[in-house]
Amino acid sequence: MAVRYRRLRRWPVCAVVGVVAGAALLAGPGHRGGSGVDEDAKTRGPVAAPGPVETRAPRGTGATPAPFPAFGAYLDYSWRGVVRTDWFSRWLGGADLRVGRTYLPGDLWSNIEGAPGFLDDWADWRRGRDERIFVLNVPMMERNEEGVSDAEVRHLLRRGAAGEFDAHYRRLAERLVRLKVPDTILVLGWEMNGITYTHRCGPDPEAWKAYWNRIVAAMRSVPGQAFRFDFAPSRGRDAVPWTKCYPGDDTVDIIGMDSYDQPRGMSFDEQVTEPYGLQDHVDFAKEHGKPISYPEWGLFRNGDNAEYMRHMLAWMDEHKPVYNTLTDYCPHGVWQCGQNPRAAQVYRDVLYGRTEPVPPMPLPTPVPEPTPEPQPTPDCSSLDLGDWVEYWIGGEPCIPDDLWPDDLWPDDWWPDSWWPDDWRPDSWWPDDWWPFNW
Repeated sequence: MAVRYRRLRRWPVCAVVGVVAGAALLAGPGHRGGSGVDEDAKTRGPVAAPGPVETRAPRGTGATPAPFPAFGAYLDYSWRGVVRTDWFSRWLGGADLRVGRTYLPGDLWSNIEGAPGFLDDWADWRRGRDERIFVLNVPMMERNEEGVSDAEVRHLLRRGAAGEFDAHYRRLAERLVRLKVPDTILVLGWEMNGITYTHRCGPDPEAWKAYWNRIVAAMRSVPGQAFRFDFAPSRGRDAVPWTKCYPGDDTVDIIGMDSYDQPRGMSFDEQVTEPYGLQDHVDFAKEHGKPISYPEWGLFRNGDNAEYMRHMLAWMDEHKPVYNTLTDYCPHGVWQCGQNPRAAQVYRDVLYGRTEPVPPMPLPTPVPEPTPEPQPTPDCSSLDLGDWVEYWIGGEPCIPDDLWPDDLWPDDWWPDSWWPDDWRPDSWWPDDWWPFNW
């Protein structure tokens, strides 16, 4: 699903606390405050404010449950998403939301590299507890939601496969390591089997796979990283079968799927059995020895569908994804969207107070260090101007080596005859030039 952005301004902590407190009093947690999604009160509806945390066992039969998968919700891409995670947990009776997820803007390369300050609050949240999981959706192209033609996408994919964009992803990796979140799960090029994004696979699947592998190699080359790469198509065939885009077991750690309740009239059982649907996803991951995930899921074309919600939660409890994150805004969500009260009640009943331990996270796929391909020597020298300057000018400038040609100052530019031997004649300072008595 598309996520809209606007440029962030990082506020001091005290200002953030004040704004958050005011928002909680005036609007409750249903106030979306700049997430880029329609906030019409008629569609959003009232949402209960968070009360005291109530800790109790999940509702059910009383039997000792098996470990449940880690879960969370996409609540906003900015620092607001961090703040709302605590509110969402309170709404769920103190349930342990171990997963936080956001997106990098796909408009400019400088934002895909992780603009200065953009990820700081998420990194702080992740470092707050060792067992937390930070998930970051990473575009594979700038202008990612601008309707770029298939012909241009094909050209861009081939440029990426040739290594032209590697440096952007090394910078992102370096930034994440500096922020001390080197184990981030990166949902790279999500929903590549559709038509929404410039990073789509359909125009040239082979180039897309080669480009994915280049990005992974570039990011894994950064010292200190422990990233996990999540390959996450949308459910179903979409524009191209997602299996055609699979880049290989060496560069994929998790096989995910974005699965919304659509198209209109399709039952959950059909979502399971359709070609490239939920069952094919589970089977494909098992064949490749990979865990699964659901980075995006939620309600959609079939409205306030309590049966979908019940079946999807049961499916995930059965198949134990590494993590899942509900998309919580209208029309998909349950807490920030008041138009789905029946599905919201199911979600809350099932997950209320859930704090059980979860299986350990899988380690990144062990692969040998890639042998770097010989690259042509650049005809320029990089000029480090610092993060903020490079952000505003769109990258690190490179000064051409031939800016000052070798013959700019020839050997004879200061000729021997410039100052002749007699340049200071005896009469230059005559004896009487200072007529006063010393």
